[in-house]
Amino acid sequence: MKMATSLQARIALAVGLSVTLLWLAAAAFTAHRLGGEMEEVFDDGLKATAERILPIARHDLRDDHPRKTGKNGRDDEHDDDDEEDNDRRAALTRRDARYGENVDFVVRAPDGRVLLASKGADPARFPAYAGDGYSRTETDRLYYAQSPDGRMTIAVSEPLSQRTELSRKILLGLALPLLVVIPFSLAAIIFAVRRSLRPVRGLREELSSRSAQDLSPLADQNLPGELRPITAGINQLLERLKAAFSAERTFAANAAHELRTPVAGAIAQAQRIRSETKEELTSQRATEIETTLKRLMRMSEKLMQLARAEGSRLRSDEAADLRPVLRMIVGNFERAGEGRIELTLPETPVLSTLDPDALGILARNLIENALKHGSQDENVEVGLGEDGLLAVANDGATLPPEAMERLMRRFERGNGKIDGSGLGLSIVKVICDRAGADITVVSPRHLRDEGVELRVRLPLA
Repeated sequence: MKMATSLQARIALAVGLSVTLLWLAAAAFTAHRLGGEMEEVFDDGLKATAERILPIARHDLRDDHPRKTGKNGRDDEHDDDDEEDNDRRAALTRRDARYGENVDFVVRAPDGRVLLASKGADPARFPAYAGDGYSRTETDRLYYAQSPDGRMTIAVSEPLSQRTELSRKILLGLALPLLVVIPFSLAAIIFAVRRSLRPVRGLREELSSRSAQDLSPLADQNLPGELRPITAGINQLLERLKAAFSAERTFAANAAHELRTPVAGAIAQAQRIRSETKEELTSQRATEIETTLKRLMRMSEKLMQLARAEGSRLRSDEAADLRPVLRMIVGNFERAGEGRIELTLPETPVLSTLDPDALGILARNLIENALKHGSQDENVEVGLGEDGLLAVANDGATLPPEAMERLMRRFERGNGKIDGSGLGLSIVKVICDRAGADITVVSPRHLRDEGVELRVRLPLA
């Protein structure tokens, strides 16, 4: 399935298969053409051999068989046939070296008698002369020629097995280089395809490495022309998403900001009604209204923090010490009457490029969450290490593993009986994701049987 959906594999397979088929087709065509050319060369060789041997055979037969005279000085036309045969065999034995032992030929008289033959030649392999030209039997390729005076014919043969063996060697000589060339060609194609698709992998890696909050446009420098329309379309989509998210954050921030004044006025009116009325039921209802309005005030404040975490820049160009920010946050809690916070800071500065406002929002939400959900009889421990590790720990019930990730979502509450907006840890998670910080939930605490500790690895300068 992966091979079928991979563009790189499909291109490499298509090109590699095409090149392989072209190589094989070229080799087959070359072998076919070369086989035809070799047949012509062999046939020309047979013809040249016959044309070379026939004059020599005419000359030798004329020299070796002079006309014999009798005792009365006249030509003797009635010599003994056995004596002629003995003389011819002797002549053939003397002339083997003259014609060559590797040539199979037969020289015949017009009546079919064998006048001359190569050593080991079987006349039965040579059919009777039927005219000049080429002929083929089941075992041999032959060429026939007749002397100009018509007194003799010659047949020269070549075994077909010799031509078949030579053709096999030619095919083997063509196939062996292909066994080396084709694998190297496929390797070169795969390398070229991988190298050509490197911009696609780079674009994929850039998109996969981005966080959900990173909507900056993609760079299109050094990209091939086929990818630029894709990056342009992605950038247009990112711009629309950025505009939509910005409008949503702006609306939430403005709505939360605009709610603060009327909500504060409503709280004041509820407090005034409670102070002026003497009826217990009216005073109780005024208290409930005040409590509800205060919850709405805290919700609007959390929404403003969430909009600030999602929309603003969380990293500054200059590094700043984190310790004064934590002292100020803890001091605000202490002035509000919360004395259960133990702050531990290193003696040396802890420099970070995290925006101080973002650190303040992150630390405030962590401490508020620990104070609300931890044991009310134990202190909340806040510590910052020289390595940028911010830890906020509280005693109390442990968290199950499945609840740790769930509490990072928006409007999720760990305990429905405790008043809260369900946005504190989600705001912390947004800040960590956008600022490049890591957050870890440990429950139970180290070397203890209960409690929860949240650790945030802040980016250092």
